[in-house]
Amino acid sequence: MLNNFKIDNETKSGQCKKGILNYFVANGNSTIQELAKEVNLSVPTVTKALGELLNVGYINEYGKQETGEGRHPTLYGLNPDSGYFVGVEIKEGFVNLGMINFRGDLVDIENDKPCRIDNTMESIEELCELVKQFIDKSGVNKDKVLNVLFSIAGRVNAKSGYSHTIYNFTEQPLTTLFSEKLNYPTSIENDTRAYAFGEYMVGNVNGERDVLFVNASWGLGLGIIINGELYTGRSGFAGEIGHMHLYNNEILCHCGKKGCLETEASGRALYRIVKERIKAGESSSLTQTKGNDFTLEDIIDAVNAEDPLCIDVVERIGYAIGETVANLINVFNPELVVIGGILARTGIFLQQAVNASVRKYTLNLVNKDTRLCLSKLNERGGIIGACLLARKIVLG
Repeated sequence: MLNNFKIDNETKSGQCKKGILNYFVANGNSTIQELAKEVNLSVPTVTKALGELLNVGYINEYGKQETGEGRHPTLYGLNPDSGYFVGVEIKEGFVNLGMINFRGDLVDIENDKPCRIDNTMESIEELCELVKQFIDKSGVNKDKVLNVLFSIAGRVNAKSGYSHTIYNFTEQPLTTLFSEKLNYPTSIENDTRAYAFGEYMVGNVNGERDVLFVNASWGLGLGIIINGELYTGRSGFAGEIGHMHLYNNEILCHCGKKGCLETEASGRALYRIVKERIKAGESSSLTQTKGNDFTLEDIIDAVNAEDPLCIDVVERIGYAIGETVANLINVFNPELVVIGGILARTGIFLQQAVNASVRKYTLNLVNKDTRLCLSKLNERGGIIGACLLARKIVLG
């Protein structure tokens, strides 16, 4: 039997309870008086809702608040053991899995689990078996697993439950298929949006509400947060900046078109260009340590070891990404732009090139109010974001 979060969002009482739970998510423990003020409800209404949430186990009492004088009010907060949320980040040939409790603490994480990722039922079955094993290994009460969210690259419509890039061989929504295989409520989301949400919740965001997140991994994606909410677009496909047509090259993008930004500014482009330049006779420490059999991760390591060729290519890619970021800043006028993904592991080499390009191409009056930084979560951001987004979906 599929687990359910038993709060009716259609009633005023249910809306009040979810408002209280979401307040705890954002702010931590609180008193009844503070809650009543923040959620704009009367103290009796909040007291009644808190009592019902205590009875079903979603919140706990956490002692008395220290005050200078008078009565010490009781602190309330989320019960971490009342529910669990699983994130599954689908990559090329492997998956990352994570689990958080109701309070948002990371319970378990497993990275780089090999998994065949192709457009077949066998691949889905293998993936679901890994998820089951992960949940079993965690030792948590399975009845308390409230949602499993799959983070998938490409065009994903989270509302309809369909992925249009992979696992799209059946007319049945992918979320329905996953739920049947796992016997848990499931959700799907685009990988960059999940990453962006993780960064927004626990990363480099310091109160900003309008945030752009650039995911510079094998591909290039954009997560858009407007007034604290993920923007998905009409069909859930917003943020496909990697497929903006910007070049007159003859390089075929994996989307099937030529001239996409990704062909010159992405992890895939970095790997191809380094390979081409070494083949053309340029020297690199990579050939001494790895021969011709190196990976994208090896190139990142070579950049950080100050390999001149690899640094040059990363800086060129950073400059190209910076041009696009400049255009985005001119359009969105955001408070914050975060660069994440595997290319962000090159640190200052990428950031300086992006910054230089942004300074050159943005309007000064727009640029001055935008902070630009690298991801604080690094590559863990995707799986952490998937877990946190699973909780957000349940809490509404």
